[in-house]
Amino acid sequence: MRQVLSGTAAARGSALGRARVRLPHALDIDEARITPEEVEPELARFHDAVATVRTEMRDLRERLHGALAQEIGEFLDLHALLLDDPELLSGIDALIRTGLYTADYALRLQRNRIAAVFEGMDDPYLRSRIDDIDQVIGRLHAALHSQRAALQGASGEILVTDTVAPAELAELQAQGVVGVITAGGSPLSHSAILARSLHLPLVVGAAQALQKINDGDVLAIDGGSGLVVLEPDAADLRGHHRRVAEVKRERRQLNRLRREPTRTLDGVDIKLWANAESRNDVTEAHALGAAGVGLYRTEFLFLGSSELPDEEAQFRAYRDAVLAMTGRTVTIRTLDLGADKADKTGLALRDEPNPALGLRGVRLSLARSGLLRTQLRAIARASGYGPLRVLVPMVSGGEEVRAVRHALDDVLRELHAEGRETAAQIPLGAMVEVPSAALALPTFVGLCDFLSIGTNDLVQYLLAADRTNEALDGLYSPLHPAVLRVLRDVVRTGQRRGKPVTVCGEIAADPAFVPLLLALGLTELSLHPATLLEVRRTIRACDLGRLRAAAPALLRARNRDGIERWLQANPAG
Repeated sequence: MRQVLSGTAAARGSALGRARVRLPHALDIDEARITPEEVEPELARFHDAVATVRTEMRDLRERLHGALAQEIGEFLDLHALLLDDPELLSGIDALIRTGLYTADYALRLQRNRIAAVFEGMDDPYLRSRIDDIDQVIGRLHAALHSQRAALQGASGEILVTDTVAPAELAELQAQGVVGVITAGGSPLSHSAILARSLHLPLVVGAAQALQKINDGDVLAIDGGSGLVVLEPDAADLRGHHRRVAEVKRERRQLNRLRREPTRTLDGVDIKLWANAESRNDVTEAHALGAAGVGLYRTEFLFLGSSELPDEEAQFRAYRDAVLAMTGRTVTIRTLDLGADKADKTGLALRDEPNPALGLRGVRLSLARSGLLRTQLRAIARASGYGPLRVLVPMVSGGEEVRAVRHALDDVLRELHAEGRETAAQIPLGAMVEVPSAALALPTFVGLCDFLSIGTNDLVQYLLAADRTNEALDGLYSPLHPAVLRVLRDVVRTGQRRGKPVTVCGEIAADPAFVPLLLALGLTELSLHPATLLEVRRTIRACDLGRLRAAAPALLRARNRDGIERWLQANPAG
């Protein structure tokens, strides 16, 4: 019988398919005992399952790496750390050895013990970590029975689940899953951001979905409105087909913009750079007519490997990116790694009490002997093949920029002495993502050739709101008066000193925010290739002069509601 369920729109698109229901990971297993003679085999079975899951997660990272947003690896890293947690593993060993429980039931008991501790915490973020524990437990349970963990889907299916991890989405799409419905979640979550990049329809917050929908039910979902129709009728099917046709027509129109200029209605050219972390990203950026690569993430060379990449390996990667852009500038960001993105080399510290404020970005590069020099040598060698720039992450003040500048100059002199071909000078830029860098910018902007505003981190530091904490979704937002004022001030400082300023981060990739960014004086954006054409279309519908004239009203907004009203009053076109 037809039913309409309401959720929250998270990723646009229309999907029609059969439901694949995935119940929450919490286990419902009856008590089961073993004999003393069965203890050692049961322990061995459990440890084999742990090893299987470790391999599974490593392989998943390798398959997904380069195709996903930078943050995806964080979730796999977290689950890997949980898998090594002595509280989890030794507790299960003890339950099997002393309680004579099967591994399955020991998993359930230990999960419930840990969950009870988290559920008693006042902090909503810590309480939400139960989801991560459940995902790890679910993987272990599946491995005990030689089943594929969690990532289950088939062509033409719509996954219905409690939550979905970001790392799962690309895998599900590759399996042919056409849409996802979650009972929880937020449109601002990492999963939602990734779903939009993948053009995978996603509805979140559909609270009744798990109670109302059964395996095999036919569903029609509208990721633009958040509506889910169970057993759609003829009118629903016509609506779905109409939306699909509209999406196809929109994509054809967008494809025609591949070689069109990114120019406003009043004739001002805006630079659209592409963010990239793989050769495929660079190739796509070139095909879409990007001005260049505004942010080439080098972390992928370090993540997922047990050894540090040497100079030669780094050089080849950077050289290939430069060659692929055929004369367009590639901006290579030095290593942005830390405890929040733990690698397997032991380079980054583990178990930092507050990794977001810890030894990461340029701090790590300067603290590890030889790390920065090796990377700069590789970058400088690549500069002999085409134009590139160096971007320094996590800058808190001029001292770090000065240190990198000196190191870069030393490397260039050294390579020239060796007879290697390099650019005579390599532009050096700083990421403005730490409030101290934004406030102190006038004191060191002269050391920089260009600036890049990393809005993802800048927003979380300005608002003291962890961007991975879904409990703070209502607070974590670039639509805050403090964020707008910092953006305006950084842009003005750059303009006064003749330094180009680019914005990267999710705000640059959202067409809805384009009028706001243009009003604040920005003329360069760096974003994921997946949304570049949509942003170009929006820019071509903007009157820059009108938006700049409306900027004072934007900066007078007292709160998020006021900023949203400004956006409604000043749309593109």
